[in-house]
Amino acid sequence: MERIRRALFDGELVLYYQPKVNMRLGTVIGVEALIRWQHPDRGLLSPALFLPVIEDNPLAVEVGEWVIETALAQIERWRDNGIHISISVNVGAYQLQQSNFVERLRALLAAHPRITPFSLEIEVLETSALADLAQICRVMNECREIGVRFALDDFGTGYSSLTYLKRLSADLLKIDQSFVRDMLDDPEDLAILEGVLGLATAFRRHAIAEGVETVEHGSMLLQLGCELAQGYGIARPMPAAELPNWANVWQPAPGWLGLAALNRSELPLLYAGVEIRAWARAFETSLSGVHDTPPPLEYHQCRFGAWLNAGGLAGRVSPSSLQAIDASHRQLHDLATELIDIKAQGRNQEALARLSEFYCLMDALLEHLKALMNRG
Repeated sequence: MERIRRALFDGELVLYYQPKVNMRLGTVIGVEALIRWQHPDRGLLSPALFLPVIEDNPLAVEVGEWVIETALAQIERWRDNGIHISISVNVGAYQLQQSNFVERLRALLAAHPRITPFSLEIEVLETSALADLAQICRVMNECREIGVRFALDDFGTGYSSLTYLKRLSADLLKIDQSFVRDMLDDPEDLAILEGVLGLATAFRRHAIAEGVETVEHGSMLLQLGCELAQGYGIARPMPAAELPNWANVWQPAPGWLGLAALNRSELPLLYAGVEIRAWARAFETSLSGVHDTPPPLEYHQCRFGAWLNAGGLAGRVSPSSLQAIDASHRQLHDLATELIDIKAQGRNQEALARLSEFYCLMDALLEHLKALMNRG
């Protein structure tokens, strides 16, 4: 504890900044300030290695106020150089529960009169907000009165009810990265993510997705109607000095610009693609010996096959296109059955060596579905 206190007063704590962007427009909308410890012996330490030690201690308030003060000073420096960008800071439950939190925030803002309060956003974990709902609601409302915005972080992990969401006056919902990371091949995570976006729309809140690691993550989010994102696929957290140059040269993935959200009638196609990837992932884990039992090998027994046979594409495609999709799907299952048979004969390496062939067939099937969405 005392070593962390000394780090605070010796200037060893630093802020890194991770950009937040609008993927469809290709614009930088702000940054999130993330604390690090530049330890003289152990190097740059992540917050997970030291913040839990102080989370229920008055030192957490001192560190939290240092973060806000440092962020405000950085906004000022960037503004002096013609860079107008907002910063969001993470505030822990202990600091938020202090009776004088808003008073202290006012004092910090007053020390930087050239900064509009709207340039600062406070992020609070959903689980922290639910722990003391009345206090957090009061703080949020008072902060909004002075122009400071709130974001509900890791949304979807705290099991908040619709009543709680209605009472919490957060402007932004940050979708937890665990749902975003696995949505490409986990239908349940995709469904949760779609549900969160629906809640954001219903309650007139903005939503931003954390954990965008690949172009595919961004594309699927855009198709779901989520334009705002952050993650390693966009930019890693960086020192303040590096951000202006990054912002000048950053370009969104070519496929993101102008990518329109799907209409509701097209969403089943998106889910179909995720079902195919989920089945393929389960097949690979079986073939590689991670799991003993393979997923359904009969083409009509997998979830995509059942959907297809139940008329999932009825009225969406021409008979020739439907025939091509069905044939592509059967080819994928035929190869899967062949590879399982090869493995059963003890020729494991031969079977694994043909996984690239398996994924080529999967990609071809996914391209059929993608073409239908693009056409729509």
